Amino acid sequence: MTGLTSKVAIITGASSGIGYATAKLFALEGASVVLGARRSEKLEQLSREITKNGGKARFLAGDVKDELFSKALVDLASKEFGGLDVAFNNAGTIGALGTASHQVTLSEWENTITTNLTSAFLGAKYQVPEMLKREGGSIIFTSSFVGYTVGMPQKAAYAASKAGMIGLAKALATEFGARGIRVNALLPGGTDTPMGQADANKPEIVEFVKNIHALKRIALPEEIAKSALYLASDASSFTTGTALLVDGGVSICRT
Repeated sequence: MTGLTSKVAIITGASSGIGYATAKLFALEGASVVLGARRSEKLEQLSREITKNGGKARFLAGDVKDELFSKALVDLASKEFGGLDVAFNNAGTIGALGTASHQVTLSEWENTITTNLTSAFLGAKYQVPEMLKREGGSIIFTSSFVGYTVGMPQKAAYAASKAGMIGLAKALATEFGARGIRVNALLPGGTDTPMGQADANKPEIVEFVKNIHALKRIALPEEIAKSALYLASDASSFTTGTALLVDGGVSICRT
């Protein structure tokens, strides 16, 4: 069973890229979805599209760095759909682009860490109690191969924050596994998203990024969404505390 029929799911970063594709897939697979991101108009558009196709969706605009936003998303899921089963904590940032690590300002460092790692903690802080009411659930963090299997220059804050998410997932998986909550980190490779396009913003950089993958291409957001579906669904019922590489072989490629 891979579907999400009768499940309630929160997806952050839902206005574009991986979050957008995952929200559509989760709804198609039967989940009632709560969409979170900063851009209200994009969320409203996605919500209408899901509803038009027979799905159930609600949305709330806000910043994942704000603790009250994490709480509000869970409250919305509970109020509108009766609880919470799945949380895809996907919102994130690359951080300062083209800046040597020793030139990154403290505010830039803190923004990246807060947006990626602290927001994951804040999401789980409110998602776990709601899932405990249902005696189980699945929490997913969007991490990265960067900082885990591969080091890249000018990405110290990004690598540290994404690696930290893996440690967070392992700790939470151990703490709440006996109570039915699974926690995993999803590690995409290069993916055709607005954030990825901002990082690889020249044709020669795009070709370089493609070539470092064993598959010699970058992923579509919909491909990453399918792996998020696996971790969200009962198909991964014995999977917890993992760093799931969905990276097109970038971690093993030497050609």
